[in-house]
Amino acid sequence: MENNKELEKAIENKFLTPQKFAIEIEKIVAEENLNYIDAIVHYCEVNSIELDSITKLISKPLKERLKYDAINLNFMKKTSSAKLPL
Repeated sequence: MENNKELEKAIENKFLTPQKFAIEIEKIVAEENLNYIDAIVHYCEVNSIELDSITKLISKPLKERLKYDAINLNFMKKTSSAKLPL
């Protein structure tokens, strides 16, 4: 049983999970004062990751923040359900 936990930790440390990705993006947004769209692009450029390959790493909360940014930047039309509860 201990070996399974060690294996899970090793796998989690080696590979990028949606939770880790969201934490990294939140960190960039806070430190660099970027919006979420720019933070994801910045993260991908720094880590040499294709933008197309991160779609599975975007969690639902991160997706909502991206949608909110897109609406504020006039990339998307405003909808009634796109507001974040702040």
